[in-house]
Amino acid sequence: MTDGLRFDLDPWSVGLHDVDLDHLGHVESVFALSNGNVGWRGNLDEGEPRGVPGSYLNGVFERHPMPYAEGGYGYPSSGQSAIDVPDGKILRLLVDDEPLDLRTGRLGSHERRLDFRSGTLRRELEWTSPAGRTVRVTSERLVSLTHRSVAALRYQVEPVDGPALVTLQSELIAGEQPPTDYPDPRVQEALSAPLRPVAQHAVDGRVTLLHRTRRSDIGVAVAMEHLITAPRTAVTESEASPDLGRTTIAVGLEPGERLLVVKIVAHEWSAELSPSALRDRAEAGLREGLRAGWEGLATLQRERLDDYWACAAVEIDGDPRLQQAVRFGLFHVFQSAARADLRPVPGKGLTGPGYDGHTFWDSEGFVLPVLTYTAPEVAANALRWRHATLGHARDRARQLHFDGAAFPWRTIDGQEASGYWPAGTIAFHINADIAAAVLRHVQATGDAEFEREVGVELVVETARLWMSIGRWDDSGRFHIDGVTGPDEYTAMVDDNVFTNLMAQQNLSAAADLIRRYPENALALKVDDAEVARWTGASAAMTVLYDERRGVHPQSAGFTDHERWDFDSTPPGRYPLQDHYPYFDLYRKQVVKQADLVLAMHFRHDAFTPEQKARNFAYYEALTVRDSSLSAASQAVIAAEVGHLELAADYLAEAALLDLDDIHRNTDDGLHIASLAGMWVALTAGFGGMRHGSDGLRFEPRLPPSLARIAFGLRIGSGTLRVEVRPDSSAYSLVGGTRCALRHFGEPVTLDPGESVTLPTPPLGDVGPAPEQPPGRSPREMLASRD
Repeated sequence: MTDGLRFDLDPWSVGLHDVDLDHLGHVESVFALSNGNVGWRGNLDEGEPRGVPGSYLNGVFERHPMPYAEGGYGYPSSGQSAIDVPDGKILRLLVDDEPLDLRTGRLGSHERRLDFRSGTLRRELEWTSPAGRTVRVTSERLVSLTHRSVAALRYQVEPVDGPALVTLQSELIAGEQPPTDYPDPRVQEALSAPLRPVAQHAVDGRVTLLHRTRRSDIGVAVAMEHLITAPRTAVTESEASPDLGRTTIAVGLEPGERLLVVKIVAHEWSAELSPSALRDRAEAGLREGLRAGWEGLATLQRERLDDYWACAAVEIDGDPRLQQAVRFGLFHVFQSAARADLRPVPGKGLTGPGYDGHTFWDSEGFVLPVLTYTAPEVAANALRWRHATLGHARDRARQLHFDGAAFPWRTIDGQEASGYWPAGTIAFHINADIAAAVLRHVQATGDAEFEREVGVELVVETARLWMSIGRWDDSGRFHIDGVTGPDEYTAMVDDNVFTNLMAQQNLSAAADLIRRYPENALALKVDDAEVARWTGASAAMTVLYDERRGVHPQSAGFTDHERWDFDSTPPGRYPLQDHYPYFDLYRKQVVKQADLVLAMHFRHDAFTPEQKARNFAYYEALTVRDSSLSAASQAVIAAEVGHLELAADYLAEAALLDLDDIHRNTDDGLHIASLAGMWVALTAGFGGMRHGSDGLRFEPRLPPSLARIAFGLRIGSGTLRVEVRPDSSAYSLVGGTRCALRHFGEPVTLDPGESVTLPTPPLGDVGPAPEQPPGRSPREMLASRD
């Protein structure tokens, strides 16, 4: 638990009493609201005090020079950073000319609560001004999950101990950038004032600001208007200047009288539209929000989340904090993408400026599995965005003299924005991760139209890359050299097992799809000879195995490298990348994040149970988890090989990463992939779920610390509910069509409305739990409970 910060324990919300000025950034990330298109950090209504300001639009970024000590061919020439758009959530309150500021006067009470079912952030406070006047304020905000451009606030103020002159200043503010100092002055200059004012309007209470980014040339329009309930003496005035729009409402209130303001804010952006067209779109969205009003928007918000939770709600008996944390994670994963439409899921969602707003491979690897099985239409849209950026990926492949498509390691608009070659740009496994996400989506949904329109082209073009970068040896084996796998402490290696196994699946799937969709083959100019090369490379793919040690080396030569000297590494030297040169890390046996372990999860069919157990024990002793992505994958395999309490500890670490700010960087935004990893750890770990070409199967087991878990999966048009207890598991099907699965290898067929309960076979001897590097064991799950 972060010192001095304690969230309320509730299964359907996260609440906080009082205000801790030392942890404002952390709280702002936790209380952030988004719909995948618009993101508002959980700043206080008044805008100050604050940790990191934040109002974001998915896809709005500024270009900046990419600094290199020494450039090279193929290096991206410019970087991309998400920027703040005009912030419409600011409501400044003055009481008898005294500004409401939590650093002054006296705070009688203060509570904020993020509600996972209503999708709102609520606030209640009583504040006494330095002059002695007390007011009660209640506010609530939402970012609409149904209206993609709309966010709204409901703000009410009433005097408590006597009459007061209340003045509310509702603002749109442009030009607020997070307090980030970039070491290169060229980058700092480019990002210090990225928005150029274009126009501003204040007409009949409606205020609209229009801006354009200086380098990326993206237009942004933000508009606001208010619904006001107040005594008739209230006076309202609106004004606009290039970087500030303001509506001021002033009224004298007697005790028992209230000022109630509903603020509707609409956002639009485009690189192509004219300012007038952008303004029209923003104000059209504003009209939609005004027409619905607060009650209408709140009702639609609740209905959308009711539909999501009908499948996605995870139930956990035995650990209340874990129950809260899992629903917190699922809420943020959903809102990170719900209305992204043809936009990506950034690594921080829209909760903060971390990672510069970039999207990585973990979107497909960790986030989309959750959405595929709980909100499949949202997952489909994220993959359609990848499909929409195929042009950029093809261009990148041609630049590198490859065939097919080379998807970017980190990006906002689909172009490569990673300036570090060894641990980023050559991590080509992202191609296969995207292909795997396509295959998973089709397996879960049976959506043949998506497969034909989107899936075939994505899988084929990603497969073509492997034939360009791979090679055949004299014995007829296929190798992939000079790449980086998921572990960023082991870079530029040959035959990374994760990459090779994922590429093997990619190639095999491409051949299968082309056989089933001959019309796509014609459009993509795929002939029989190319299909034969794919199938041949897939069959001959090199999967390394160290016979002497009885484990799979993470990559060629890895198990022969010197081991990192963990005993001589002080606790304060983690993460290692901040204290040791990459040269030293790259040539030692030390693992930043699960790599070979991740391969055993993603390609579970490629390993025997005995290999999984030996591999897991070997790599546990090397993995330091300097990445937030590691714990969830380690939880999955720990559970599979029978180390259930260790799996529970890894699950707890993933679950509490942001609520407890374990890595001390939640100020910059939430770790969306880690939040998604909680669900993966529960369903694939303790639920033992695997979904592959052999169908859907479960081997569920619980650790002693949990009495029961239950979760849902969208399978086709129905929902499969799975309930796991220590000695048995129940499966029931709601809606849809007949569902086939396996329980510990036993075939089960369910018709809609049917349920079956099956026993859990005894767990055999799994041996002693593996050891981690000194000081790098996960926090015990029991320690996560208060």
